[in-house]
Amino acid sequence: MIRHCVFIRFRPEISSEEKAVIFGEIAALKARLQGFLAAHIGANVSPEVGMDKGFAEGFIVDFTDAAARDAYLEDEEHRKTGAKIVAAAEGGIAGILVYDLEIAG
Repeated sequence: MIRHCVFIRFRPEISSEEKAVIFGEIAALKARLQGFLAAHIGANVSPEVGMDKGFAEGFIVDFTDAAARDAYLEDEEHRKTGAKIVAAAEGGIAGILVYDLEIAG
């Protein structure tokens, strides 16, 4: 399984409603893409103050394998939503952290 983690430092003027639209679009991809197991979306709730480096919100998507993750990355709807995330992030791509983990088992 691949766990695809995306953390975002949103620009201050991005509203909760705009974030909800973006996150809703990510969650909706599950219905279109084979191997997309689950999406977990939300704000950082860690008590470790400052450790998030400003990446206060984000999402994690679980995929069956790397091929399913790669299909997601190439999907046209994902690319459109990705462009919205870049536009909403503070500093564009600099305001986004992506980290993928391979989960054994």
